[in-house]
Amino acid sequence: MHQLCLPMGLDDDDVNRLDQIIGRRRRIARDESLYRMGDPFQNLYAVRFGHFKTSQNNPSGEQQITGFQMAGELLGMDAISADRHHCDAVALEDSEVCEIPFPRLEELFGHIPTLLHHFHRMMSQEITREQNVMLLLGNMRAEQRFAVFLVNLSARYAARGYSASSFQLRMSREDIGNYLGLTIESVSRLLSRFKKQNLLSVDKREVTLLDPAQLKALAAGTKHCAPM
Repeated sequence: MHQLCLPMGLDDDDVNRLDQIIGRRRRIARDESLYRMGDPFQNLYAVRFGHFKTSQNNPSGEQQITGFQMAGELLGMDAISADRHHCDAVALEDSEVCEIPFPRLEELFGHIPTLLHHFHRMMSQEITREQNVMLLLGNMRAEQRFAVFLVNLSARYAARGYSASSFQLRMSREDIGNYLGLTIESVSRLLSRFKKQNLLSVDKREVTLLDPAQLKALAAGTKHCAPM
């Protein structure tokens, strides 16, 4: 968690001060909400283990999934500006978070400029991620969207010391389709197409990337997937 969430270069005293403000660990059961849209902002949440999805309701009242979060990532930054959460956060499996009271974290920023700089970087990365989602939904072909999704998961698991080529899809095909702006039937067809072309193999929710280079080329738009 320190390697993923916290800045490098802090001395032992700074790390201890940061550890002291981290509140209780909180278990969230599968399908349980960590927070809901409109809830007052009190804490940031560092995912200790497990997976989450965040979502909002569009103007017609339908749910739109805005992201999937895993161990080592922060939840709750959406609420900093207005002191209320702008999305729902729901556990995809039994998970655990560490609560970080934001007022105490702000106090610490004044004493540890490196920590404040790192936090700004994390917020910038979150903005970039949201912009990439807009690009994903707006301009990319279905096969490219799905390839980007798989390549992104691969990179995030690799950063956590897990296999970059073999991992479980913790989210349902319906959730993947909602996130990517595709129907569940389209997601199933893309999985079948990628399997037929030996880009990946699938065993229930376990996915193995057989040709990461080709998937990255699809994600970058430099290669097209052959039709079924």
